[in-house]
Amino acid sequence: MRRLFLSLALLISLSLGLPQGQAIAQSKQSGVSAGVRQAISQSVEQWLGGRFKVTAIRATPMTGLYEVQIGQDLFYVNEKASFAIVEGQMIELKSGKNLTAARLEEISRIDFNSLPLDLAMKTVLGDGGKGKRNIAVFEDPYCSFCRRFRTTLMDLENVTIYTFFYPILRPESVTVSRNAWCAKDRQQAWDDWMLSGKEPAAVQEPCNYPQDKIMELGRALNVQATPTSFVSSGKRLQGALGKEAIEASFKP
Repeated sequence: MRRLFLSLALLISLSLGLPQGQAIAQSKQSGVSAGVRQAISQSVEQWLGGRFKVTAIRATPMTGLYEVQIGQDLFYVNEKASFAIVEGQMIELKSGKNLTAARLEEISRIDFNSLPLDLAMKTVLGDGGKGKRNIAVFEDPYCSFCRRFRTTLMDLENVTIYTFFYPILRPESVTVSRNAWCAKDRQQAWDDWMLSGKEPAAVQEPCNYPQDKIMELGRALNVQATPTSFVSSGKRLQGALGKEAIEASFKP
């Protein structure tokens, strides 16, 4: 997507025509009329050269400012979409709440129960082998942050980890992922590589490593980097988080 950087002050003064110091509306967000929705969609999609379609349009707490969603990206426009704020953050000053971050977290959630867990390696830690808390993680075998994250994951208790071997960094990633998936002890082979650097033995016989299905799943979930994880609530976790952050993500 083309990057357009306009300051919030510019948008307010030029495109919205709001008087200086106008307060943010405190009422709940209202709907967007069909006319405004059509005007914004048409203008934005024309600006993007027809390469992307608008997913959703929402009113924001700021009068005259609308949130435009394309996939899992957000930006803001005025009613006629003649100006935009791209890569900006909307903050509610009274509470300090980052409204943009909250919305991005909301739209990046998934339905955990819909994940094809048969495509993942299952690891159960603690609680007598029950592992009541769930986390799914996409890992590339050559991802150094994944190795760090895996060390942290293996230190958790009462958790079931579903690991998707997601080879996106280099051609060798496919080879290691396939050999680990097809090993007699898949868990041992993957952990030996990720935690100790011991490469899994080459597998000669035919083996059904579901690479294409895993890659398709990752694209559908917009997994663009590793490690990317999802907890049972559907919340997305990005990067090699520490133990405290992971534990906090399990809480409602």
